[in-house]
Amino acid sequence: MKQVANQFWFVVGSQHLYGAEALKEVEKNAKEIAAGLNASDAIQTEIVFKGLGTSAEEIVNIVKEANYDDNCAGLITWMHTFSPAKMWIAGTKLLQKPLLHFATQYKAELPWNEIDMDYMNLHQSAHGDREYGFINARLKKHNKVIFGHWQQADVQAEINDWTDVARAYNASQTIKVARFGDNMRSVAVTDGDKIEAQIQFGWTVDYYGIGDLVAEMDAVSDAEIDATYAEYEKLYDLHVGDNDEATYVAHVREQARIEIALRRFLARGNYDAFTTNFEDLYGMKQLPGLAVQRLNAEGYGFAGEGDWKTAALDRMMKVMAHNESTGFMEDYTYDLTPENNVIVGSHMLEVDPTLAETKPKVMVLPLGIGGKEAPARLVFDGKAGEGITVSMVDLGTHYRLLVNDVECVTPTEAAPKLPVARVMWHPQPNQKDGVKAWIYAGGGHHTVLSLALNKEQIVDWARMMNLETVIIDKHTSIASMQQL
Repeated sequence: MKQVANQFWFVVGSQHLYGAEALKEVEKNAKEIAAGLNASDAIQTEIVFKGLGTSAEEIVNIVKEANYDDNCAGLITWMHTFSPAKMWIAGTKLLQKPLLHFATQYKAELPWNEIDMDYMNLHQSAHGDREYGFINARLKKHNKVIFGHWQQADVQAEINDWTDVARAYNASQTIKVARFGDNMRSVAVTDGDKIEAQIQFGWTVDYYGIGDLVAEMDAVSDAEIDATYAEYEKLYDLHVGDNDEATYVAHVREQARIEIALRRFLARGNYDAFTTNFEDLYGMKQLPGLAVQRLNAEGYGFAGEGDWKTAALDRMMKVMAHNESTGFMEDYTYDLTPENNVIVGSHMLEVDPTLAETKPKVMVLPLGIGGKEAPARLVFDGKAGEGITVSMVDLGTHYRLLVNDVECVTPTEAAPKLPVARVMWHPQPNQKDGVKAWIYAGGGHHTVLSLALNKEQIVDWARMMNLETVIIDKHTSIASMQQL
């Protein structure tokens, strides 16, 4: 998969009005802040001080360099003094990378016994922030604003969250989805305008017949399958169950064949997301299950039934979450008892193992769908914790993103006859209103579930993409959803 830029340039606004000595002090303070942010355990990215922006020409040159440097994931700007915003217009209009306006100040406290006009003129962030903020609003940059002292832990955590969003924004521009087969027949919400998605989000979606994958599978050697099977033995519990051992091993090895072929096909085409469809399996013995889950664990985006939008969204969110506790999900069934009130999420086979709380078991069980032999898959229970479910829908006139705050819970009841992994959650504001709000907003049955991300990060990404976003959380009213 493609590498994602992880370096952010720190550009500090000032002007020549205050003299050369003042600019030396500005630069000294700026370098100290950059070094302090880099030294923080809370910030997991590299922040590079790129100098002062004291003229339109300097700012334009910095922006041009940032746009064409593949190592630069975005700009972090700070207005140390009053930086006249007219000189930022030309450069900001050119900027094609994410922009964070860091509204901070060199010192947290004010030296009341010493403060004079020289101090006031030099430390004018409160003045400069408003001038700079106005021009970003006027230019509709959809930039992020973070306010607070640069040494505060919560501020550093906000910066880190935003850098993850910016990395995902850049990754989104080059996401490539391989579709093996078309969308599931007669299903509406999984389809959409691929050209508009490429224009707005950067996603490229390419179709392949399932025969292209079958041909790749035919080229996989027994030695390669042996090596992959040995990995399974080290990582998972191989649960033979009611199968005879020879049948079990043969079915698991078939998933290894699919996995190797899929990885090779995706790597050759530089794809980082893919879809399959259980209605299009000609030439295959099994629906891909374990094979898909293994690629999910490596960071590939995925969605079933030809749902290319969710596959691309999955990949983007995996980049944002560093592939932690984030994966494709489907709302499957409800527990409507008053003491539980949960949604049970799963899919036919492909529940992402980054969401696993228990050690996955490799099981071979009939699926009852797809018309093929019993596929091998990883079965586990999902993690508990606060998270989000996210869905992208095409309304014909525009795309809409739905984000629901959820609380995942670890299952307490065994499900010995359920042949797939399961994840369970309580939607906000409650099950009744959360489900109704989702339906009123047109939300799909396919989502990406993450316990590593928060809704603010998804909103930040959506603002960068100029994407309509509907939030369903503890403040949601059904009346507001009915007005969409």
